[in-house]
Amino acid sequence: QVQLVESGGGTVQAGDSLQLSCAASGRTFDDYAMGWFRQAPGRERLFVASISWSGDDTYYTNSVKGRFTISRDNAKNTLALQMNSLKPEDTGVYYCAVAKSQLWMTPAAAWQFDAWGQGTQVTVSS
Repeated sequence: QVQLVESGGGTVQAGDSLQLSCAASGRTFDDYAMGWFRQAPGRERLFVASISWSGDDTYYTNSVKGRFTISRDNAKNTLALQMNSLKPEDTGVYYCAVAKSQLWMTPAAAWQFDAWGQGTQVTVSS
């Protein structure tokens, strides 16, 4: 059973940057894609970015392309999300997740993931 712990959230102003981290423990996860999702109050959990097991392939939702960068370090069992030029609409709880199958390179649907962290709050004020 993999355990995921996110960190790095906080309250920032529009235009600022934050880097989120996700530490993984438990079963081996370096053979699986990983991803970041976010959930605003009263809204569904939405896809942000995913990365292949090797780190060679990434996929982003359109609203964060060019501003966010997902990366992973399999040797350290960590996943990161560098967020630049933050906007108020980026506000939400950010979750890291591990894909449930090795078949998907860069999954983007919540049902494709079966291990989730507890989330870290990101608040961007205008």
